Amino acid sequence: MRKLDRYVGWTVFAAIALVLVVIVGLDAIAAFIDEADNISETYSFVQVSLYILLTLPGRFYEYIPFAGLIGCMLGLGQLASSSELVVMRAAGVSIGRLVWMAMKPALLIAVLGFLLGEFVAPKTDQWAETQRALAQNPGESFAGRHGLWNREGDTFLHFNALEAEGVVHGITLLQFDAKLRMVSSLRARRATFEGDYWVMEEVVQTRFSSWQTTRETYETMRWDTGITPELLTLEVMEPDQLRLADLYRYSRYLQLQGLDSEDYQLALWRKVLQPAAIGGLVLVAISFIFGPLREGTMGFRIFSGVIVGIVFRTSQDLLGPASLVFGFPPIYAALVPILVCLLFGMLLLARAR
Repeated sequence: MRKLDRYVGWTVFAAIALVLVVIVGLDAIAAFIDEADNISETYSFVQVSLYILLTLPGRFYEYIPFAGLIGCMLGLGQLASSSELVVMRAAGVSIGRLVWMAMKPALLIAVLGFLLGEFVAPKTDQWAETQRALAQNPGESFAGRHGLWNREGDTFLHFNALEAEGVVHGITLLQFDAKLRMVSSLRARRATFEGDYWVMEEVVQTRFSSWQTTRETYETMRWDTGITPELLTLEVMEPDQLRLADLYRYSRYLQLQGLDSEDYQLALWRKVLQPAAIGGLVLVAISFIFGPLREGTMGFRIFSGVIVGIVFRTSQDLLGPASLVFGFPPIYAALVPILVCLLFGMLLLARAR
């Protein structure tokens, strides 16, 4: 029985891995073509390639549920097409046993994906965004496309790029008075965090008054602010690119401040429940192979898997904003599609017995 477990498990694992590589490869090629439009003297072909390479862990993490669905269909479908599943059933192997054989490699990939999304992808995504911003805006202190806006009191802040070591590049501070008139602007090439304050370098400060404008330059300047590198990291990254601990901490911070935190709560629950989502999709794939797609062709199985995956992803994308509009807890938006998959898969398996 162990040899049979290994055989079925390896077949499913290899199919999921192959599908994952193909999907991520196509997505990376499409992203490279799109990013190639931004190639310039400073943002070269090599830097575009590096950017795409650094975003690969995040792409792998994003497509694992989809690959689990289609890969399981292909792996078990191959066994069904060669009548190996029929032989196993004739030898006394129950459907429940076969389901567990196919589920184990999918859960293994789910665990690997969780580790990838928690410990690798957030760092590589941040590094990728930093390198792209620096390459596209060399020596500039202001750019609006890839940078980060923030506000502290009457001062509006913009940063071009943020490094993980507590270094920001291209700082712009715009200070306004109570009547929303600009009273000063400050631009610096970069700033380094020194524990409880920042040290800005190559600073140009301009002050405005009703009768004159003065401009001063400094090699370095101390900047006292409550903004920390950790806070900037949380704000510059998309919610689904953050670690679980960061999502939980920042959503709690927003709640305590009376601010909207549903986006971060939704991303938190999606990450927590991703292994369950993979399990639900794989169960649907298994139920299709033992049910309506037992005699189907490989092309039709792939088509069916794509349709199920699109419906699952679309339902997630619709329920997420719906939770923000109608005010129901974000955990429901992440959990409902998974429960539907689990119930649907179990119903089909029950009919196949």
